[in-house]
Amino acid sequence: MTDGGLSQPVTALRGVGPQLAQHLARLGVERVVDLLFVLPLRYEDRTRITPIGSLQPGMRAVIEGEIQLVETVLRRRRQLLLRLSDGTGSVLLRFFHFSGQQAAALQRGTRLRLYGELRRGSAGLEIVHPEYRSVRAGEPLVDDRLTPIYPLTQGITQGRLRTLVDEALRRLRTTPPEDLLAPVLDTS
Repeated sequence: MTDGGLSQPVTALRGVGPQLAQHLARLGVERVVDLLFVLPLRYEDRTRITPIGSLQPGMRAVIEGEIQLVETVLRRRRQLLLRLSDGTGSVLLRFFHFSGQQAAALQRGTRLRLYGELRRGSAGLEIVHPEYRSVRAGEPLVDDRLTPIYPLTQGITQGRLRTLVDEALRRLRTTPPEDLLAPVLDTS
């Protein structure tokens, strides 16, 4: 019986090269099946968008709005600052680690949906390094289920690990193996 590719090395997955495979190995992931045993630390509710005007420091929330201002500043270190507004209020987004490509994609007028923890900054509420993506009109509003938060190691983001685990789960649904734990439990 075939295992749907679960026994293949993790490099068999699209976008996983030698460097990412090394990072995954630090999590104990060497084969596709190993992704099925990377269990979430917790789950977060990202199933609804919160209006920016109702945000409070310490909240974790999904917000959506349009970039009103983009600025790269050099304080103690280089920072990318964005002002995001939704008509009910605005919030500052602060990035310390960013690429030129990322900065070029985050331009005034771009609509973003993001998730992060709010804190009080010198210019009002801000979110440091939120998880974000660009959105277009007509896209589904939000996730329809709780979002898993996985243990990470340097070089792997939550989004990337979620995508890889989802791919392993798709393969499992396509061709369920007889027993994934049998090789682990075999004491002969």
